[in-house]
Amino acid sequence: MDIKAYIQSGIIEQYVLGLATAAEAAQLEQLRVEYPELNEAISAFEQSLEMHIRANEIAPPSHLKSLIEKELFGEQNKSTAIIVEPVQTQQLQQAPVYNMGIWKYMAAACIILLIASTALNFYFYSGYKKSEDQYEALLTERNTLQANNASYKQSLQMLQDTTMLHIQMKPLPGKENNIAMVVWDPHSKDVYIYTGGMQQTPEGKQYQLWAIVDGKPVSAGLIDNNCIGLCKIGKIDHAQAFAITLEKEGGNATPTLTAMYVIGKVS
Repeated sequence: MDIKAYIQSGIIEQYVLGLATAAEAAQLEQLRVEYPELNEAISAFEQSLEMHIRANEIAPPSHLKSLIEKELFGEQNKSTAIIVEPVQTQQLQQAPVYNMGIWKYMAAACIILLIASTALNFYFYSGYKKSEDQYEALLTERNTLQANNASYKQSLQMLQDTTMLHIQMKPLPGKENNIAMVVWDPHSKDVYIYTGGMQQTPEGKQYQLWAIVDGKPVSAGLIDNNCIGLCKIGKIDHAQAFAITLEKEGGNATPTLTAMYVIGKVS
């Protein structure tokens, strides 16, 4: 048995993603005992899939706890400063007046207190603005994390949906480190693409999905370089196969055949 060709057929990816049929999974389990290369291929794809998911995770900021404590303590200090100032001013106003000269010292003290109060107000306002900006940044990160989690959840549901057509896209010679999958809804004709196993696009380049319709390539849409999980591309009524090429950013009207990375037939 040509075990290398068997691995490159895409059965490993289908097995790990839970898309292989019961017969295919049973055959692979039996062959794993005889061919250690299969275990290595399964482990390698699982690790690459895990690395892709981890690379797109957004962890909560480490400074969140200290930011909250700073805000709490800052509000306490601000309240203390507001309370102390009137008391000191009141004490000065209640001080006995022995002669006219003391008013000069009282006026100087009031000016000093006014300057100190202004400086403190400016300090706390600056701290407030900084904390507000940090809060807005934290809120944006949280919203992004929630959106990514929702995208992964939706992708998993679509991968497990048996009503969808799952087209495994095999790499072309020289592009063996690339893998992709098209998920096609036969009812709505919506086309989704998973490119987690594709190489990162160079600067100024973008992947483009093509549908082979009646023997001719038809652009199915551009693939966003920031695509996470399954990304919706467009609609295709019917096709015999799908392929991905690397084009200039913005895409081309016709595919660059020398830059074709993966292709998959619709079964």
